[in-house]
Amino acid sequence: MLILVIGDLHIPHRAPGLPAKFKKLLVPGKIQQILCTGNLTDRETYDFLRSIASDVHIVKGDFDESSSLPLHKIINHPPLSIGFTHAHTVVPHADPDALLLHARQWDVDILITGNTHKFEAYEIEGKFFVNPGSATGAMSADWDVKDGEEPTPSFVLMDVQGAVVVLYVYQLVNGEVKVEKMQYRKSVEDA
Repeated sequence: MLILVIGDLHIPHRAPGLPAKFKKLLVPGKIQQILCTGNLTDRETYDFLRSIASDVHIVKGDFDESSSLPLHKIINHPPLSIGFTHAHTVVPHADPDALLLHARQWDVDILITGNTHKFEAYEIEGKFFVNPGSATGAMSADWDVKDGEEPTPSFVLMDVQGAVVVLYVYQLVNGEVKVEKMQYRKSVEDA
């Protein structure tokens, strides 16, 4: 199953839209499911995501106005359990130990978060943590602009095949789409 992991779009408040080079890649018929980490903020982007795949799951970001969105969700793709949240309620902010605590509490193998607007993926104690970053490259209040830190638009495709997930990280760097590949395998003892 191919899953698009995307979030922190902030359209139109912090970004005019998805980069054109990303839109060309995100076409109907290839992606089966979408997990959005929040801050979708506009109906047009939601409609665009629904045109890519009908199975769209969204959690509430700190700038989403809808009160009907949950703060977190768990999606099962046996033997894997995937939790996702915007993580603006995680304290301390983006702390690996705090995220590990949430992954344990929700009993998930993979925890997907947003909020930092920066791509990140790592494994701790057999659990896999993924932050797809901001698909639009929207600025975050946490960024240190005076140090020349620039946002890098990014999203993730997860290819789930049983206990193995191949992660394809798409980043827009200097106007070009760069793709990185990573892999997570749930240990046999946990399966």
